Amino acid sequence: MTKYGTQVLVTGGGGFLGGALARRLAAEGAVVRSYSRGTYPELAAAGIEVVRGDLADAAATARAVAGCDVVYHVAALAGLWGRYDTYHAANVTGTENILRACRENGVSRLVYTSSPSVVYGRDSLDGVDETTPYPQRFEAHYPRTKAVAEQLVLAANDAQLATVALRPHLIWGPGDQHLVPRILARARAGQLRIVGDGKNLVDSIYIDNAVDAHVAAAERLATTAAPAGRAYFLSQGEPLAMADLLNRILAAGGVAPLQRRVPYRLAVAAGATLEIVHRVLGRESEPRMTRFLARQLGTAHWFDIGAARRDLGYEPRVSIDDGMRRLAAWLRGKREAAV
Repeated sequence: MTKYGTQVLVTGGGGFLGGALARRLAAEGAVVRSYSRGTYPELAAAGIEVVRGDLADAAATARAVAGCDVVYHVAALAGLWGRYDTYHAANVTGTENILRACRENGVSRLVYTSSPSVVYGRDSLDGVDETTPYPQRFEAHYPRTKAVAEQLVLAANDAQLATVALRPHLIWGPGDQHLVPRILARARAGQLRIVGDGKNLVDSIYIDNAVDAHVAAAERLATTAAPAGRAYFLSQGEPLAMADLLNRILAAGGVAPLQRRVPYRLAVAAGATLEIVHRVLGRESEPRMTRFLARQLGTAHWFDIGAARRDLGYEPRVSIDDGMRRLAAWLRGKREAAV
């Protein structure tokens, strides 16, 4: 038996965080199974069992969980736009199926990947901690359904199944196929702006640090009751001005810094208008701006990670400076390989 359990399941092993976590666990001696909708030969090559399935399929999810002692539920449908029932199926029904399967199979520990957006309404979050309540209303289906799922996970904690929810914010680094590529693509297309004055502080987290926290959470659940049934913010612990964070990512990708700005209220109004247009016309494509995106770009959202440091022993070992150097090297390698 490894320190991680006889068998570990990582949902969403085909994604950025899930894949990095699965590979770390396998490299450190765990017997790892990945559960995703796609096939990922690179995971199999790393000695990871790859199982295909949909979280909304209760029977398939139960088969994926069977034989596992520890489950990392990383998979989720993220995004700014789409049908509510699609988000609910992936994020709420999928989590319900994971919890049920954990009960049926005697899983002892569940680490759930949540998001700080579960407590984001419309206003800035300046250095808040985990006592911050869920908002009364959300402006996007992703945070709404993630909040429901997080509450289900925390309520499920008991003597048989220890659960914890982690809230990493804006994960980035080598291997990212979501956040960094979107920022670079929008900037290259001339579609990225600084919203407001760009001085609003925001947190982020380097991929290796996010993985460290997930591994630590599972280990702590096995040895102490402190983190059980609780949620934890995760970040670098060094918030940056939004304009600085964006421009550092652009610099890593060899893209010129942003110069153009749009007033915050105008960005929110544009997002509301585009949402209406897309709904009226029945468009499934994501609007270039939404209210949620405008508020994320134009307000502060950084967090007190003291609880994670205390209960999980979390400490970001890769700094933003080091992480940006690693990101730049990876992006440079991709550009050179494409030539």
